[in-house]
Amino acid sequence: MLKAIIFDVDGTILDTEQAILQSLQRTLQQEQQGTYSFDELRFALGIPGKVALQRLQVREIEAVHQKWCAAMLDFSHEVAVFAELKPVIQTLVTKPLQLGIVTSKTRQEIVDEFDPFSLSHYFRQVISASDTKKHKPHPDPLLKCLDLLEVAPKDAIYIGDSKYDLQCAKQAGAKFALALWGAKTTNGFEGADFILQRPEEILQLIE
Repeated sequence: MLKAIIFDVDGTILDTEQAILQSLQRTLQQEQQGTYSFDELRFALGIPGKVALQRLQVREIEAVHQKWCAAMLDFSHEVAVFAELKPVIQTLVTKPLQLGIVTSKTRQEIVDEFDPFSLSHYFRQVISASDTKKHKPHPDPLLKCLDLLEVAPKDAIYIGDSKYDLQCAKQAGAKFALALWGAKTTNGFEGADFILQRPEEILQLIE
């Protein structure tokens, strides 16, 4: 029996791809870390920012990460809630199940980049990259969220748009639903339990 639906944020609730890539590209250029194309930086979507900078072999990760976060706010006009999603969430909260969030954003990034959309109060638990030592694709963030919700993994669905989300769900023992509006492809998601073409299809999961 389905008792909880857990959402990723970037690429699932919020369309943040352009803001993330543009702000990272500009920050790396300003810090003289090199010039990268969007395709070269796309791997950073779905993992904590500091992990992405580490993979880019940035030397002063903490300082550069702070500048990247500040740059993200400069591109906030590029960010929007995916169409149809807010009414879906508003419908879900009327059902006998719990909603949560598991994201690679830090707690401060949630405050700066997610809270302004006035959606946070719909979710019983919000687990950020600040809340666990290990991050997606490790199952720890999702397991922590489910533990706080007092829901067994087998009774939960995690909705996300990246392979990190899929791996996190599978390792936690939860089902995974692909948000195709964010992922834009099913390649590499053969293990997904559900493929959602549009946000309104989330409601079919509880029928």
